Amino acid sequence: MANPEPIASPTVGRVRENLAHIRTEIATAAARASRSPRAGGDEAVRLLAAVKYLAPAALPALAEAGVRLVGENRAQDLQTKVAAHDALFEWHFIGQLQSRRVPLVVPHVRLIHSVASDSALRALERHRALARPGLEVLIQVNIAREPGKAGVLPEELPAYLEHSPFPVVGLMTMPPLAVDPEASRRWFAALRELAAAHGLRELSMGTSQDYVVAVEEGATIVRLGAALYR
Repeated sequence: MANPEPIASPTVGRVRENLAHIRTEIATAAARASRSPRAGGDEAVRLLAAVKYLAPAALPALAEAGVRLVGENRAQDLQTKVAAHDALFEWHFIGQLQSRRVPLVVPHVRLIHSVASDSALRALERHRALARPGLEVLIQVNIAREPGKAGVLPEELPAYLEHSPFPVVGLMTMPPLAVDPEASRRWFAALRELAAAHGLRELSMGTSQDYVVAVEEGATIVRLGAALYR
């Protein structure tokens, strides 16, 4: 199936309005969970704008609206967008990390959310000299043990922590598809517990559908698309 075309350019006003609403919801959810800002006063939860379906020309509007953190799913599109707008954002890679795409990704991002295979670890080791200074990674965990889904199983995590050539600072997951956001709560809680057991500080979990529940369960990064642009 062909990739969808980039969505229409979001307006600064619309993104700014959505951003204010989402930040209020995040703050309210964090307060319900008795969460405090991180050490140094940084916000407890960072909002990442997923830009997979945005054309490069649409990105300055996000920056003008107040977006500071963006994530791209596709390695070649990441290269194009960083080349055009590197200084506007902190860049993360949030798509499936394929070993052959590693050299296209590591020079451009601060955090990779999706390390989930031995081949990706080996490729990261081979290409570590290309990496942007300070690069860190998250391990993607198939916390619900869905057959055929990307992510390591919880019991495989220690080996990935041991063999990663870059610091592993946290975990990422994508829970099973569900209509009710509450259906994701058990999986977000399980990921939080797994991260705590290994002393990991970052939890990338929650999308436009279920980010409020994710924040209540400990998310430190939520990955939003439609909620920002609609």
